[in-house]
Amino acid sequence: MAEAVFRAPKRKRKVYERYESPFPIPFGQDHIPKKEFQVYHAEMMDNNVIVRNAEAIEQLYGKGYFGKGILSRSRPNFTISDPKLVAKWKDMRTSMPIITSKKYQRSVEWAAELLCRQGQEESAVHSILQDYTKPLEHSCLQRNKETHLQGELNSEVDPNLEGPVGREKLSVMNGDSGESDEVENLSNQSAFPQEGSRQDAVTANGSDGLMVEGAAPLPHVPCGHHDDLILQRGSQPEDSRRTGLLSARGSRSAHEYVLVEEVVSDVSTGKDAPSEERLICRRNPYRIFEYLQLSLEEAFFLVYALGCLSIYYEEEPLTILKLWKAFTAVQPSFRTTYMAYHYFRSKGWVPKVGLKYGTDLLLYRKGPAFYHASYSVITELIDDRFEGSLRRPFSWKSLAALSRVSVNVSKELMLCYLIKPSTMTDQEMESPECMKRIKVQEVILSRWVSSRERSDQDEL
Repeated sequence: MAEAVFRAPKRKRKVYERYESPFPIPFGQDHIPKKEFQVYHAEMMDNNVIVRNAEAIEQLYGKGYFGKGILSRSRPNFTISDPKLVAKWKDMRTSMPIITSKKYQRSVEWAAELLCRQGQEESAVHSILQDYTKPLEHSCLQRNKETHLQGELNSEVDPNLEGPVGREKLSVMNGDSGESDEVENLSNQSAFPQEGSRQDAVTANGSDGLMVEGAAPLPHVPCGHHDDLILQRGSQPEDSRRTGLLSARGSRSAHEYVLVEEVVSDVSTGKDAPSEERLICRRNPYRIFEYLQLSLEEAFFLVYALGCLSIYYEEEPLTILKLWKAFTAVQPSFRTTYMAYHYFRSKGWVPKVGLKYGTDLLLYRKGPAFYHASYSVITELIDDRFEGSLRRPFSWKSLAALSRVSVNVSKELMLCYLIKPSTMTDQEMESPECMKRIKVQEVILSRWVSSRERSDQDEL
């Protein structure tokens, strides 16, 4: 058996991110993890581990590239904004989503359908949504309108108005007192309505993380984020009300207000008034939240190896032993894949699920944002006598096909053998402490090419 030759990872041409940290825990100057660090919250839902909190999502993915967004390819950066409209209205300089009127109408229809399924009468649903989706004033839109009016006035001013005197005259013509208004603080929370001033809201949680909200009409919407508290309307059970509050607090609240591009015509100027496209601020009646989905191996590594994650099931935290048994019941091959995951993470690699290439793991240097995967890994748990049936037996044909797929995507195929002592019992395998007695052997499989072998011999 020839010795494997290490090949440098292939760096991506365009990198849009900055490498922050290999793990979501703070390190001191001596490169030792600090004793006090934040423990993030996750939930086990439908055999999946989900993280809802926006800060936790940013930390877990940004530092170590754990998990993926349920609505994104990798990094959880889903937005309902239309990219073409964002580019078209880039002068607005707002973080609010910009969508088409057709897309907004679709959200209204979804909200109406969901409320009707809850037993609401059609007339009541129509009244609620009509009041909830009416246009609102927005400070960014108001400033944009004033800027546009200012530009029109400047174009009509006599060009002789130059210099300091001319500027003073211009400020008087525009109604300016000479003092510049202070720019509104976008992060100011006091501009938003307080909890006691709100009316009840309509909230409904779907199985896929969708939410319909309602709130009292606001006369003015500042640029920024609003408070997360969501109340519910009507006589509902206490459990469902508590569930709605929890899901609202742990989610992002930046999409409650959206800017809708609508065609508006000025009726005051006459029947043949030209129509123009404007952005109208409205409440989003059907909110879509993106969560971070962790693989079972990633979730257990954050709990067992780093201690920075706590997983709950039905509002009760799960211990390490319970997680080990629960994950094994959900995924029978979990013990094998996690041992390999733990091993390669300890080596500095970033392992991700290799399902799309027919393997168990893909190994990245630093993360998927910086390098292409270097290895496709197949894991096998065997004893030191190499006896017993394999978890995934290969024929020469299937092994050659898998090797060909890996070569075509510029990856090397690795067989990772996890060797346990033959004296280890099944009871010892019921605890993650069994990994202390496991040995690892890596075998890189390469395809033999006769023409390449012949050319190498000619050179010798």
